Amino acid sequence: MTQPHPMGSTHIEADRPADKKSLFASVIGQLLEWFEWSSYAVFAPFIAPAFFNKTDPTSALLATFGVFAIGFLVRPLGGIVFGHIADRHGRKNVLMTTILIMAGASVVIGVMPTYEQIGVWASVLLLVVRVLQGFAHGGESATANSYIPEIAPREHRGKWGSMVYMAIFGGSVIAYTLGGIISLALTDEQIAAWGWRIPFWLGAAAALVALYLRRHMKESEHFEELKDDAPATDAIPAGRPANTRSQTVNILLVIGMVSGVTSAHYAWTSYVSTYAISHQGMSTQGAYWVTVVAQTAGLIALPLWGALSDRIGRKPVMYTFAVLMALLQIPLMGLIDDRPWTLLVASTLAIITVAAGGALLSPVMAEVFPTAQRTRSIGLAYSLSVAVFGGTAPYIFQWFTAHDLAWASGTYVMVLCVLTIVSMKILPETKGIDLREA
Repeated sequence: MTQPHPMGSTHIEADRPADKKSLFASVIGQLLEWFEWSSYAVFAPFIAPAFFNKTDPTSALLATFGVFAIGFLVRPLGGIVFGHIADRHGRKNVLMTTILIMAGASVVIGVMPTYEQIGVWASVLLLVVRVLQGFAHGGESATANSYIPEIAPREHRGKWGSMVYMAIFGGSVIAYTLGGIISLALTDEQIAAWGWRIPFWLGAAAALVALYLRRHMKESEHFEELKDDAPATDAIPAGRPANTRSQTVNILLVIGMVSGVTSAHYAWTSYVSTYAISHQGMSTQGAYWVTVVAQTAGLIALPLWGALSDRIGRKPVMYTFAVLMALLQIPLMGLIDDRPWTLLVASTLAIITVAAGGALLSPVMAEVFPTAQRTRSIGLAYSLSVAVFGGTAPYIFQWFTAHDLAWASGTYVMVLCVLTIVSMKILPETKGIDLREA
């Protein structure tokens, strides 16, 4: 039977400098990766005519969001492959590799020729690069969602775990802020010609800094302990009963839990600004700056929701998200017109609500799965749910709107929020558990 760690179950302390430096390095890397990922959605109205046939703007925009969705659809494969590597060889190695892949893909997007220059091959090349990014992103997300809860102090795991989602929001805030600056400094014609490439150039350069920081990260002590006690294999370590059905059920429940959060997240961070610009006639600058303010509010709310879950439990906070989002989705979308303040009110309320669910994804997933299979299980469950319900959301919403069925997109989010409630009802309360007993 596996012996207790000599330092006991509270061996990860809140004030250990190495843990905090590792947390910082991990979050900075994720922040930059999500900045590059979000930049694609932010500049979708300009990327569409650059890489697709611009004689049909609606078709080009749908194609752009289609490529966005395909990037998500390969994330489960990346989550499984890199998750397997992380569970066998450590979290740090994977986090180093994924940021290199994302940086390289960002460079390619920043320099690739347009549809006018090479025709349909521009569309094909964009698709290939986004598939590569999605593959790396799946591994990054799975590993980060394991790594940060593993280095977190048990009593603050919700707060620390919320920083995974803070990186998602933070990357999006930076992307929209840069989008606002570029829209102020350049004309729409200049942005369409070359300005949309700027974030991809900057992201690739900044990734070098993140790579340097990650070189000095410590390995997860949970993984090191597992390796010392029972060398990493595909089997569950001695002392923990193998229960394939239970593991499968947990994966399905996590997919359901994530579905409502991810659909609402991408509705209000990746699609809503494009909807305001393309369908409601809102100015590009107004939509970008309003989105920055709303997402900043969500960024502030995330650690507060995480800390609240450390006090009252994961379930009450996740229920709060799901119920509020189900009730607010359709009224808030209906509020938006060409006036920026309407988008400000709607987005701020929606994103603060989304933050309640997003803050808990990392800690809950880490607490549900055992250390030996944690990363690959998260990689499959989280990436699959995000791919199916999140990455496709902008495309689904755009299609519904183009066919005068905007109400259907709201119903889509509502149904998935109900699925989140059902999944959380079945999952156990995991606040404060020892990850060795997950």
